[in-house]
Amino acid sequence: MFVFENGEMIRQDEIVINNDKKQIIFTSPNNKTLLTWLKSLQLPEYFFEDITNEDQSVSYDDWGDLQLITVKYIYFQEDEFLLYDEENISLLIMKNKLIFLSDNKDVIVEISKKFQKRVKKTDSIELAIYRILDILVDNAMLMIDVIDETLESLEDDILAGEVEEEEVQKSIYNTRRTLNRISKLFIQETDIINKIYHDFTPKTKKELKYEFIDLKEHAKFLINESKTMLDRTGYLLNVHMGILSNRMNQAMQRLAAISIIFMPLTFIVGNYGMNFKYMPELDMKYGYLGVTLANAFIAGAIFVWLKKKKWI
Repeated sequence: MFVFENGEMIRQDEIVINNDKKQIIFTSPNNKTLLTWLKSLQLPEYFFEDITNEDQSVSYDDWGDLQLITVKYIYFQEDEFLLYDEENISLLIMKNKLIFLSDNKDVIVEISKKFQKRVKKTDSIELAIYRILDILVDNAMLMIDVIDETLESLEDDILAGEVEEEEVQKSIYNTRRTLNRISKLFIQETDIINKIYHDFTPKTKKELKYEFIDLKEHAKFLINESKTMLDRTGYLLNVHMGILSNRMNQAMQRLAAISIIFMPLTFIVGNYGMNFKYMPELDMKYGYLGVTLANAFIAGAIFVWLKKKKWI
């Protein structure tokens, strides 16, 4: 766990909560010291259920002197390319405290490091809230950039015919799921950002007006870009299916061309396969050679004709 106070980020094995100091704490919702301190504030039982529930949806709850914000940290899975995963993040906001809660230790470490690079000693709790939300938004924007580059590469590969059908469909499926989640998530989080800002004092609103405008613009960009890319994945899927359909048509065309070549030959052979006693060509000395040459000529003529028609 990490505690930011007096302008320094300190890693601590045990949290020391000082009610008189401004502290920004990064820890787990199951931290015993934290839970004991929160219970001393006489919060209801369902408050603790909310901060420990992994399936908690994006929300904003006002408990008077304490506000509870639940948002999501979204990232790509390690073992599944372009498919998202997410972690619950709870922000507890008090007069001189901001507590960041996550069950995932890696998320705590990553967010605290990024926060440390951006935060200043003079930052207020409200500005610290903005910085954490901005980190979450920036992370999603990086995901959008990765998806954009991947779709460009995928489009080139599809048009060049250098990808397997299963790989294309899996990539597009994973991309669509991730984009859908980002779009829905930031529609909800835009509402949360508005609620946070409107609960600030007039003085704080004035000080952080442009920061929160920027934050909302970025969230709006994520929503619009996700929807645009969803349309793009639909286009890529249609292009891929069109190319597959065209290949299938070409294969069927070649099979039809082969059938056309052998159809008259089969007719001739069929005639000579009939068991009649009196067939005039049977007694011809060069009958077999003549029929063979006739078959070769017919096949060659049909082949040349099909070549001109570009069926072969």
